[in-house]
Amino acid sequence: MILIQGCMKGDRESQKMLYKHYYGYAMSVCIRYAHSMEEAQEIMNDGFLKVFTKINQYDPKRSFKGWMRRIMINTAIDYFRSNKHHYNHQEIEVAKGEQEKEDVLRDLSYNEIIALVQKLSPGYRTVFSLYVIEGYSHEEIADKLGINVGTSKSNLSKARANLRSMLAKYDKEAYAKYSG
Repeated sequence: MILIQGCMKGDRESQKMLYKHYYGYAMSVCIRYAHSMEEAQEIMNDGFLKVFTKINQYDPKRSFKGWMRRIMINTAIDYFRSNKHHYNHQEIEVAKGEQEKEDVLRDLSYNEIIALVQKLSPGYRTVFSLYVIEGYSHEEIADKLGINVGTSKSNLSKARANLRSMLAKYDKEAYAKYSG
């Protein structure tokens, strides 16, 4: 791709065009790990900085989008690690879940689902996104975040319980809205 070659040469115009071209995709990755749009923007900009400084490490035989995605995810993990002392930590307990309601999920848009995930605490949100969305194992998550495997499993369980609770509330509000 010509843009990538231009970026490898340090051409600012190519960098600007690459940023604009992949902005939406990069933001869709970063928003899953962020608490707000501003935080996602910060993570994404840090990620693009890494893309531009490490672009000579990119292997043209592989997918650029996949390479960039990995950088965005790792940048989000780094952001979480460097800011976790700012977040309130809650005692982790294994949550007992209630049955998910398919009709609630069917009626939710992508943006509404992401908004619910963003309401999770940073630790829960990060583990949930890495496990459910990105497909990492608990062992990989534990290694990346510097936590033990049990904590990763507990965080995922608690994240799911919190999402179920939010979905139940959403379902009640939706029912009240449409039933009169």
